[in-house]
Amino acid sequence: MTWEVFYLACFSVGLCLCVASVLTGGHHSHIHLGGHGHVAAPRVGTPHGGAGISRVNGFTLTAFLCWFGGTGYLLRTHGSFTLLIVLLFATVSGLAGAGLVSWFLSSVLLAHERPLSAEETATVGVLGRVSGPLSPGTTGEILFTQLGARRSAPARSENGAPISRDTEVIVMRYEHGVAYVRRWDEFEGAVDIHASEISSRTKS
Repeated sequence: MTWEVFYLACFSVGLCLCVASVLTGGHHSHIHLGGHGHVAAPRVGTPHGGAGISRVNGFTLTAFLCWFGGTGYLLRTHGSFTLLIVLLFATVSGLAGAGLVSWFLSSVLLAHERPLSAEETATVGVLGRVSGPLSPGTTGEILFTQLGARRSAPARSENGAPISRDTEVIVMRYEHGVAYVRRWDEFEGAVDIHASEISSRTKS
């Protein structure tokens, strides 16, 4: 393998990974994966004290490969530099490209990110609607709104009673990624009875 082929291969791999990252929304290009599969690398903090993003991640690696491979290929095919000089310039160019992407991610995209509090991410007590029927011993799905966004979660009936589609439910507990729910009308009836009792006591 010649150095020209090596540089061109680096550029091609980086470009393909970059395109794949864009097409898949970045789900397959992350190396650091904030909550899963941590890589031992320093993290870039955000201005608001958030965890930030790892300096070594899919975006910076693809940027390094693209800039390193592209610069090396151009210098080898259109210049008269020695092998070490080309390698040095290609490495500096790759690091500059990776650094620029890292700065853009931490200073622009993640500038307003902050860690969510437990109250903001809690699902217990959330009112939702069944989108996939819940049957005894099977797992369905519920839809609910949290932080202004529409979300879904696998769900089961807490008391084992079947719950049909479009029924309003309330999340009683959340275990192993599954929400255990009960029909909202069970609690709605209890609230109405309690309100009636309070009203009658007040009148008497």
